[in-house]
Amino acid sequence: MTNCWTAWDCQGCSAKERQGSLWTMNRYTTLKQLGDGTYGSVLLGKSNETGELVAIKRMKRKFYSWDECLNLREVKSLKKLSHANVVRLREVVRENDYLYFVFEYMKENLYQLMKERNKLFPESVVRNMTFQILQGLSFIHEHGYFHRDMKPENLLCMGPELVKIADFGLAREIRSQPPYTDYVSTRWYRAPEVLLKSNTYSSPIDIWAVGCIMAELYTLRPLFPGNSEVDEIFKICQVLGTLKKSDWPEGYNLATSMNFRFPKCVPTSLRSLIPNASNEAITLMKDMLQWDPEKRPSAAQALRYPYFHVGQALGATS
Repeated sequence: MTNCWTAWDCQGCSAKERQGSLWTMNRYTTLKQLGDGTYGSVLLGKSNETGELVAIKRMKRKFYSWDECLNLREVKSLKKLSHANVVRLREVVRENDYLYFVFEYMKENLYQLMKERNKLFPESVVRNMTFQILQGLSFIHEHGYFHRDMKPENLLCMGPELVKIADFGLAREIRSQPPYTDYVSTRWYRAPEVLLKSNTYSSPIDIWAVGCIMAELYTLRPLFPGNSEVDEIFKICQVLGTLKKSDWPEGYNLATSMNFRFPKCVPTSLRSLIPNASNEAITLMKDMLQWDPEKRPSAAQALRYPYFHVGQALGATS
């Protein structure tokens, strides 16, 4: 049995209409495996009709009804998100109780792009990539979602010229009711409120992650490479300094309720850690990396920072 809808053409179709679709995975030839994760594996495929390359994500668990598929967070969020800096979902197919997402093909992810580099990116390139990430994130947040798993592996690229946000498996609606699970995002990009087990966090956790990613784009090294949750907080304290209660009372109280004591650290300036960044870049990163989530700019506010007010065309160029 095959059920299918295309991401844009069939959003209004009834379940009955979708079930009558003749589109099956036979329309694609799989070429090789691109990756394997907890919930699914990703294959490189080719459309038999057009020859166009696609990325096919095959979910590992089985889905026994179409409604079950439609309730997946990844389906719900991507159905609503069409933007130049959000990866495009072309269609979803359920065949023999397996679910397949067919995405536009992107050559690599940001982690791979950085790993391949043998010299630092020029600031103009970092600025353009950061701009595209914030553009995509601003669109996601304005449409009522936050990503919860922003990290270089989930930012897909066609070289440094084009960056798109991908993998919405952990996305939540901003208006959805907490408590949320505390285990989100790879540890190195995890915001302090998540590390301190807050269950009422929201979109500012994505902004924290972008601050970490932006710093990494300048240095090609992670900013807070903790080897455990406690070590992650220690790494953050080494840069931001010990948290004072007056800086973020809620975070201080979260730590107290966990019987956690912040290590005594003198702050290290971002300027000394990222010497190749301009003053405007340092200002933006410092604001995105505030302990208190309320003090971080929104993605839309971040895009208005002087860092982006330069004589440079910003945005996707390919």
